[in-house]
Amino acid sequence: MDIREAREALKLYFGYEHFRPMQEQIIACILQKKDVVVLMPTGGGKSVCYQVPAVVMKGITLVVSPLIALMKDQVEALLENGIPAAYLNSSQNAEDQYNIENQCLEGKLKLLYVSPEKLLSPGFFSFLKRLQIALFAIDEAHCISAWGHDFRPEYTQLKALKQQFPQVPVVALTATADKLTKKDIQEQLNLLNPQVFISSFDRPNINLTVKPGRDRLNQMLAFLDRHRGQPGIVYCLSRNATETIAGKLKANGYKATFYHAGMSPQQRAKAQEDFLRDDVQIVCATIAFGMGIDKSNVRWVIHYNLPKNIESYYQEIGRAGRDGASSDALLFYSFADVMNLRSMLSEGVKTQTELQMVKLERMQQFAEAAICRRRILLQYFGETMEKDCGNCDICRNPPVTFDGTTIAQKALSAIARTQEKANMSLLIDVLRGSRNSQVMQHGFDRIKTYGAGRDINSIDWQRYLHQLLNAGLVELAYDQGYTLKLTEQSKKVLFEGKPVQLVKFDETKQKEEAATVKARPKREIVQDALFERLRGLRKRLADEHNVPPYVVFTDSTLQEMAAEKPANRIAMLAISGVGAQKFERYGHDFVNDIINFMTEEQSRGNKLKGATHLVTFEAYQKGLMPEEIAIQRNLNPVTVYSHLATLYEQGYAIRIEDFVTRTEYKTIARSIEKLGADAKLKDLFEELGEGYEYYKIRLSLAVYKKEHATG
Repeated sequence: MDIREAREALKLYFGYEHFRPMQEQIIACILQKKDVVVLMPTGGGKSVCYQVPAVVMKGITLVVSPLIALMKDQVEALLENGIPAAYLNSSQNAEDQYNIENQCLEGKLKLLYVSPEKLLSPGFFSFLKRLQIALFAIDEAHCISAWGHDFRPEYTQLKALKQQFPQVPVVALTATADKLTKKDIQEQLNLLNPQVFISSFDRPNINLTVKPGRDRLNQMLAFLDRHRGQPGIVYCLSRNATETIAGKLKANGYKATFYHAGMSPQQRAKAQEDFLRDDVQIVCATIAFGMGIDKSNVRWVIHYNLPKNIESYYQEIGRAGRDGASSDALLFYSFADVMNLRSMLSEGVKTQTELQMVKLERMQQFAEAAICRRRILLQYFGETMEKDCGNCDICRNPPVTFDGTTIAQKALSAIARTQEKANMSLLIDVLRGSRNSQVMQHGFDRIKTYGAGRDINSIDWQRYLHQLLNAGLVELAYDQGYTLKLTEQSKKVLFEGKPVQLVKFDETKQKEEAATVKARPKREIVQDALFERLRGLRKRLADEHNVPPYVVFTDSTLQEMAAEKPANRIAMLAISGVGAQKFERYGHDFVNDIINFMTEEQSRGNKLKGATHLVTFEAYQKGLMPEEIAIQRNLNPVTVYSHLATLYEQGYAIRIEDFVTRTEYKTIARSIEKLGADAKLKDLFEELGEGYEYYKIRLSLAVYKKEHATG
């Protein structure tokens, strides 16, 4: 099968001229019926890798997907693009499932989404054997590996696909898999010499920021004030926190809701649906939310608490900016979160607990890092970045270091003199000279270093101790009440005067706050009048068609419309994300709204960059005379005639003979031959004895140039 068919399908159904990196190579392998493993970040375009082959291959593609909401979301989007698709899961009654199975048997569907449970249900493989299956696509494939962060035992039975259908190619796709998980996916699915494609895990459009977890609500409100009207997700550690924070956000004027596993299925479905349809701006959720959505216009993600591992963090921030537009990820971090997570994880199976504890430590190191955060993320997934990203808080505000040897020695000495029996909070109390009950009870008020750090506040002591932990100068005894212990490196600092460099955060605070409010590119400013207008139109059309707004067009498509101002079918189809089906369904409404916007702005005297002559063309097609168009658009009639001349030169159907007779043209053409086609209108006007109006000369020039060019 020719890859050219795939390229044509990409434009026809999805509205894109070109594949993203690696998509074309992946699709070429699938069309050759090879097994494929795809590691591609959230928003990287994994779905296209199996949806395009599904369109051009004979038969039906079966997609195994773990969540009902994800299936529903993707099927809605496919149907909007003109691709016949359906899903089978427990949310449907027997009659609905029977009808869909009949559509499959009749060859009416190109994609069928099923859950692993449905796939493995009694009799389903017998049903599949009656179909012409072109491809199996295993989404969220990391769920099959016990080494992955979201292991699901039912996924391990998917190896039966290759046993039952050895000739059907399998594509396994995931956004989060380390080296061990990637190897396990191949083995668990019994893939035959699979081609492995590892896309860059870099999502440069996401701005990464970590802030101390104090006064979180006010920090969050300041962040949201800069993201007015933009959809986003707040991830919380507990169910109670989701409800509390959502309530506080609503009290501050934001459209917010909450989502967690303790809600009824109906409540969760409503919260998700409201968010998908932009009826609420913010969802405060536990990790139960997000895996099942394909909402492309999420502009930010806040982690109110530290995630359990880097995979979860990366997957969750990846729900922002799926359309490639600029987005923000803000993580609040406190050591209390680490202790809470450790307590939660310790209740699991021992082997899994040990693995998850190691992953939590890596997450903690990321949060406490003083080097480019994106480098740390990419390194975790086995990717090396040659230079700092420039789009994280560390890159924007490189930490100021200073000689912290004395501070380190005070802390290490206090650990030694408390006989390594103090946790971080108690040690800070000792260093600060606190006289609380714990300090007095242990007699720590009598040690030599008691009160040696009164000049440093509690928050900075906590920061410095975290740095000593990261530097290997202190260890944390998780099994002994999180008490602090000395290491071999500690002795070199205490007894040999080994220097210690520490980061001084206070000096960067003001600079960091200034950088946080840096000006964004013009096309990213949501207050842009045309973008906001188009967003409003999108919401109205989405409600009318009963689909989420981003299914109509993505934010990045609207941003391109706002920048390019397409005012006719040809120009609109050139916009990335506008396919033939989408144009027929929605394109005319957007063209009309853009024309109306430009007309209104120009009537106010605002000069707009964009295809203003195309606005004139739309009015001309409606039968308006140039003088009427000039009045409507508050333009000089000569300008409108100039637009018509330009349109004629560009091949648009303009009847020049309606404005210039053939006799007039012949006379004007002789003067053009004499002075040249590049002559100024004024010179031609004078050459013709001032007997012809400027607009007739301009239109005649257009005809002359076109005849000359073709003749």
